[in-house]
Amino acid sequence: MGELEHNLISGLLLAVLTFALALTFLFMYLIVRLRKREHALVHQEADSEFNSASRAFGLPRHFPFKRPDCWLAVRNNSLHAVQSALALHHAKPCPWADGLADDSDQKLFISPPVSGWILVMGSALPNPCDDEDASFRFLLGLSRKLGHVQLFSAGEVFHQHAWVRAEMGRVVRAYAWAGRTLWNQGEMTDSERILGLKCYNYAQSPDPSRFGHPDAGLGNSDKVHLLAARWSVDPDDIDDRFIEGALGVVGEPERRLR
Repeated sequence: MGELEHNLISGLLLAVLTFALALTFLFMYLIVRLRKREHALVHQEADSEFNSASRAFGLPRHFPFKRPDCWLAVRNNSLHAVQSALALHHAKPCPWADGLADDSDQKLFISPPVSGWILVMGSALPNPCDDEDASFRFLLGLSRKLGHVQLFSAGEVFHQHAWVRAEMGRVVRAYAWAGRTLWNQGEMTDSERILGLKCYNYAQSPDPSRFGHPDAGLGNSDKVHLLAARWSVDPDDIDDRFIEGALGVVGEPERRLR
């Protein structure tokens, strides 16, 4: 009888162990499947966002578009007038996809007109977050030639940001921030107030106790494109209606703009 009980207990223990191992393998299998599913969903969402951007700009699916860090909006319908004012040389016709993909140093891409505005993008643009004096001189000179000129800048890493509106050789409104206020000129516009943009005076800074708070930079930089949409044109809003078959111009300024 003792041997029978021993065999029964051994059999029960073996069954319990086998059941436990089976549950362990089942849980591991479910976890692996769940992680694969989550990974697939992430890629699916990323592809969906990318495809939306591609459709908006009429770009091929493989084109890695991202919003420019700095761009101009010029109230003008003459691409030639903007090209002449910027004094481009080695200029050549260029479709949107190629112009936006060209990150070569000291290049500018001038878009075809979009609802009465021409956009200018490229590494040759003087950015107020890097040198506000150079941007001031550049925008004054350009607005004397072209009238109404706007500049927008939004950095993704440190959340530097700037927006400037110049008309007929005069800066009407400007704000630039890069860890501190670099440029604050003119009265805050209604669009800035509606969007809840934070504009600090030169001697003012965010509360040190709130260092890293979005209001210190992130809150503004994420809204620059919304301000652009209210003032002129948001590059994110451009779609096939505006750019299908239209050519811009890409080239290099004759002289250094910075």
